[in-house]
Amino acid sequence: MNKDEIEAVVRRELLRIAPEADIGALGVDRDFREELDIDSMDFLRFVTALDGELGVSVPESDYRRIATVRGCTDYLAKTLAQRAA
Repeated sequence: MNKDEIEAVVRRELLRIAPEADIGALGVDRDFREELDIDSMDFLRFVTALDGELGVSVPESDYRRIATVRGCTDYLAKTLAQRAA
């Protein structure tokens, strides 16, 4: 899975959490929790959805690394690549 495909998954799952949001206008380096007003429970649903969709379990200690679209995409791509190696 390439980074574009991973980013599409990230944006799709964000849209499920915040259906009223303009996900296309969301900057890749902006903290989406703040931009989309996502509370901690919604963020946990997002993390759980990523695990279900991609099979990547993100430990709580890494949550800050997945707070932006780019950070989340990079983190997931790296984790998936390590698993495939």
